[in-house]
This record gives sequence, C-alpha cells and structure tokens, in this order.
Amino acid sequence: MNEWHFYEPAAGHRLPHDPLNAIVAPRPIGWISTLAADGRANLAPYSFFNLLNYSPPLIGFSSMGWKDSVANAEASGEFVWNLATRELADAMNATATADKVDEFDHAGLAKAPSRVVATPRVAASPVSFECRVSQIVRLETKEGRALDQWLVIGEAVGIHIAGDLLEDGIYQTARARPISRGGGPADYFETTEATLFRMRRPG
Repeated sequence: MNEWHFYEPAAGHRLPHDPLNAIVAPRPIGWISTLAADGRANLAPYSFFNLLNYSPPLIGFSSMGWKDSVANAEASGEFVWNLATRELADAMNATATADKVDEFDHAGLAKAPSRVVATPRVAASPVSFECRVSQIVRLETKEGRALDQWLVIGEAVGIHIAGDLLEDGIYQTARARPISRGGGPADYFETTEATLFRMRRPG
C-alpha cells in the first residue's frame, strides 16, 4: 500500500528540502538579457519562465526580488530571451551572479546585435526572442498581500532561429539540446531525441 505524504504549505512541508521546485520540473530556463540606462548589459537565468501565449507570442519570467533584469526591463521597455543549451550550460550558470558586472564578459560570451530592440542577445545561443515589455506584475498571496516577486511579461517582436534547427521548415526541438531546471541546488535536464515520444490530441 502506497503511503502519501500530504502537507499544507503554510504549515511547512516537514521534509529535509522543499519539494516544490523538484515536482514542477523540469522548467525551461529564462536566460534574459537586458540593457541598463548606462549601457551596461545584464544577463541572468530565471527558472520561473515559460511561453504564455501563441498570438501574439508572450513569454514571462518571474524574479524573486526587484533585480537588475526587472529594473532594466521596466526602464527600457524591452528584454531578450536566449535559449540555454547543453553546450552553453556552464556559461549560463556563470551568469547567475549578483555582482554588478557585465555578465556577458564575466561568462566569456559574445554579444550579437538584435534587429528590433537595443538589447543584445547571446551570439552563441541558437534561438533568441527580442521582446517588448507588455506587463510587469507584482505577485500576491491569496489574501492580497504583495510579495517581493515580480512577473515580467514580454511580447516577442523578433525571433532568431539558427538554420540548422529547421528541417523542411519544422523546428527540431531536441536538436538544440535545450536544458531545463530541475529541483535542488544543482539539478538540470537535457532534452534529447532519445526522450522524445509522440501523442496526438484526441478528436
């Protein structure tokens, strides 16, 4: 007989580590580049990230605290999402710094110019979305108490895709070897052809 562990989050999980981010996983990585008012580029990974709408294409990342990515996105009205891949994993991880530095330079990453926005993209990333900010939402509890958690939503106004990821005009997800965030302090997952299965919607 399988025993269930049940808990109410407000009362604590009673486990050695909070399982929440390991359960809702793997999550795509919001590798977000922004530009400060002084022209300094910022690049940071966010594990609370996803595509939110098809048309227009909306993506969102959520930041614990009013960090540079949020402040820059609000001030400039734009940001760029860069696809994090297995090849770029170490460099992506190196950009997770709180120091006031240009994370591109810190991680040894070249910048590529965007076409529609001023914010640079990661030159080595095979996919980038140039985005205009549509909303910045401060998250709240069920009681309406404001949290120091900020959801930044942007509309993709320019999309770059490396040509070798397209086959007969169809984007090949696994070919880029995208990585996703798991739980705990260090868990990541790689998407490969070996893990692919297909299942069509009924009807």
